[in-house]
Amino acid sequence: QVQLVESGGGLVQPGGSLRLSCVGSGFSFSLYAMSWYRQAPGKEREWVASISRTGGSLNYADSVKGRFTISRDNGKNSVYLQMNSLKPEDAAVYYCNVVAGIWDYWGQGTQVTVSP
Repeated sequence: QVQLVESGGGLVQPGGSLRLSCVGSGFSFSLYAMSWYRQAPGKEREWVASISRTGGSLNYADSVKGRFTISRDNGKNSVYLQMNSLKPEDAAVYYCNVVAGIWDYWGQGTQVTVSP
């Protein structure tokens, strides 16, 4: 079965940094692009960033461009989101995502809180 497990969330001050991790299992990790999404209370799920299979193509939402970096280590079946210069509006539950065949798979999410 496909599983995605996020970790690395926590409480940070505005301007601080966090690195989120997502470990995948149950599928051929290196064959799929990976993405990060986030959802804040009362808001719709928002796409944050995506990375191609080999890491050669990176894409970001305008709201995080220049502050966040997505990366992957296929040898560890992992995708990462380095978040710098965090703002209160970045606070959300962050999810990693993979589209494998006709299915969308999501992790359990990791909470990011940005507050003074």
